[in-house]
Amino acid sequence: MRARDKIRRFDLPATDLEQQVSVIMKDGGDLEARYDAGASDFTPNKVVQGKIVDIRNDEVVIDIGYKSEGIISVGEFNNIDEVDVGDIIDILLESVDEGGGGVVVSKRKADRIKGWERVVKTYGEGDDVRGHVVKKIKGGLLVDIGVPVFLPASQVSIRRTHDISDFIGKDVEARIIKIDHERMNIVISRRKLIEEQREEAKKSLLTEIKPGQIRVGVVKNIADFGAFVDLGGIDGLLHITDMSWSRLTHPSDLLKIDDEIEVMVLRVDLDRERIALGLKQKFPSPWETVELKYPVGSRVQGKVVNVMPYGAFVKLEDGIEGLVHISEMSWSKRINHPQEVVKVGDEVEVVVLDINRDKQEISLGMKQADGNPWDDVDQRFPPGTVVEGRVRNLTSYGAFVEIEDGIDGLLHVSDMSWTKKVANPSEVVQKGESVTSVVLSVHPDKKRIALGLKQLSLDPWQKEILERFAVESEHTGTVTKVTNFGIFVSLENDLEGLLHISELTPADHLEAGSRVGVRVLRLDTEERKIALTLIRDTALLEAMGIELDEDGQPVAPTPAAAAAAVAIATPDEVPEEASDEADTPAEGESAEADAGAEVPKAEAEEAPAADASAEEAPAEEAPAEEAPAEEAPAEEAPKAEAEAAPAEEVAAEDAPDAEASEEVKKDE
Repeated sequence: MRARDKIRRFDLPATDLEQQVSVIMKDGGDLEARYDAGASDFTPNKVVQGKIVDIRNDEVVIDIGYKSEGIISVGEFNNIDEVDVGDIIDILLESVDEGGGGVVVSKRKADRIKGWERVVKTYGEGDDVRGHVVKKIKGGLLVDIGVPVFLPASQVSIRRTHDISDFIGKDVEARIIKIDHERMNIVISRRKLIEEQREEAKKSLLTEIKPGQIRVGVVKNIADFGAFVDLGGIDGLLHITDMSWSRLTHPSDLLKIDDEIEVMVLRVDLDRERIALGLKQKFPSPWETVELKYPVGSRVQGKVVNVMPYGAFVKLEDGIEGLVHISEMSWSKRINHPQEVVKVGDEVEVVVLDINRDKQEISLGMKQADGNPWDDVDQRFPPGTVVEGRVRNLTSYGAFVEIEDGIDGLLHVSDMSWTKKVANPSEVVQKGESVTSVVLSVHPDKKRIALGLKQLSLDPWQKEILERFAVESEHTGTVTKVTNFGIFVSLENDLEGLLHISELTPADHLEAGSRVGVRVLRLDTEERKIALTLIRDTALLEAMGIELDEDGQPVAPTPAAAAAAVAIATPDEVPEEASDEADTPAEGESAEADAGAEVPKAEAEEAPAADASAEEAPAEEAPAEEAPAEEAPAEEAPKAEAEAAPAEEVAAEDAPDAEASEEVKKDE
């Protein structure tokens, strides 16, 4: 059947059609007028009401009475579970497709428009609002006050905020600072509101705050030098030195940001609006009773909390620390740095030496807790005791021998040989060498022990030399030194005699290294000198095995013989570099290591004069005006050196205390 046939078959008469339309329209009226009125409700960008007719998957179908339904994503609903089919909601009709009958609608935009209208009717610029922080966006936060508004990061707080994301999910109060009607934008500031509130609170606080008050505050910032505490309108500074009576390395060791603490007001500067706060002042100072708890001379346990070049700080209790100076760490050991003895964290026993409560200083000693090894050294090493030790250091006047851990004795050059004049100790002993010696004297009060090497054997001048080199006895020898007042001749084993100038003739031509025949004229056992005269009897000289030249003089020595003679020459001919080496402290030895430098002066005076004094011409045979100027000082040099050395060494030993004093002041 064709379409027109169907229309004719089912078509209603005009009168019946109008009647049915009237029933549908109920109240009748002009159909065309009603259509025009209904069409006007579908103007784009207008908020209209729609009915939810279906919820499927992630879409919500809305009937607004148009040719077709609109579709909205479920994401535009704050909570899809709160709506259901049949609910009437406001939506924005964004566009209408009259040809196809489709519409584009949005619930979110409708909510924004309605919220905007409500907000701008309620609030204006400068009004305070309360909103919920929704999320973080570029440059700040998005806050919902009925409509999304922008809170710049710089306006979040009066203090720098490390991460503004911490505000997400929180309710905040802020002030509207800008409204853009065209763009429908609102900018708010939380900072301005806080600043006004704090300014009012600050004025009120400054009128009533007084030193000595106890206040509750919140830690808002922490620096190396202290913490800033918000007292409710104004910040006060809690300096690190006012946080605790005990040592603090950093304020963060005690406090954290946002901690609520109770502090004491120390000072108030109304002109500069500054407040100094204290935490330790709430409790009594431990220094008030320090003299009762730690009397001078008492032994206490402590913990090393800091080590400096001049000493170590020991904590006795919270807020009480004392200094163990490097000089108070050991009776005998030479300490270059306190770290050789203690380290941070060590538990040590100390003795209280002195207390200065005004300066809050305590002097402590570690060595006093162990006892002084020098107290009974005279009982452990009485004079005559044979000891063995290591040569620890060499000086120009002797060698320091360590006979016990930290106990040194001085082996003076004058006590090294009975017959040889020792110019430098390195001629007899070497650093690090183990030597056996005998204790000559002990002075515990001066911390001195005098040692002797030659005393291990009998003095040959007591018998042996007197017998072997009796007056008028004849001997062969080697010239070791030619001077303007005479010639020194080596007889044997470091023993020398003097051929005075009065015993020589112009025809005598002797050089160092020459072999000669001599006869003993005199023996001086007190001065330990042997006076000689030349044997000129050719037959006797030949019988003694001495070669003579055509003139009857000893044959000139070979270079090797001359060099050998120089090697055993008088002290002032010892190579200069050898003397320098002996005078130089060993590497790593401190000036204090030569503290024994005080010993030589006293010991040099007590020790027998050097045997080499035999080099001096006999007083009666060598007039003073003839004796060379360089010879007399040569004998006195060791003693003078020994006397000069102590002053330098003592000064060097005292230096650390002076330096430590300066360092302590700086540290405090």
